Amino acid sequence: VIRHRDVRASHYGVIDKFRLQVSEQSQRKALGRKEIIATLLPSAKEPPQQKEEEEKRIKEHLAESVFFEQTLCQPENRTASSGPSLLTVFLGIVCIAALMLPTLGEMESLVPLYLHLSVNQKLVAAYVLG
Repeated sequence: VIRHRDVRASHYGVIDKFRLQVSEQSQRKALGRKEIIATLLPSAKEPPQQKEEEEKRIKEHLAESVFFEQTLCQPENRTASSGPSLLTVFLGIVCIAALMLPTLGEMESLVPLYLHLSVNQKLVAAYVLG
């Protein structure tokens, strides 16, 4: 809440600027900022012509006020993926295949010996998969 405490006729039309900065609580890096322009206007008892001029000037300042946002936080640059990445799926399939291969020392297997994995290799695959 911003309040103007010193309301005088001499302050009518004075333009003040306020800057809002948005950042994550744990980081100093600003995610975005916006400058807000505020003008002290006279009460409704003023002539309508002067009121229209003030409103026109306010609209012009609002049009100039631009919201700046860093490229990392722009939703347009983000890919709209609905699931896990292709790398994650591939890694999961490789780990499942590694767990399905026979363990070293198993003789009753049709799989060539170089595809037999040690217990430690299977533990790594299970850890990555989990």
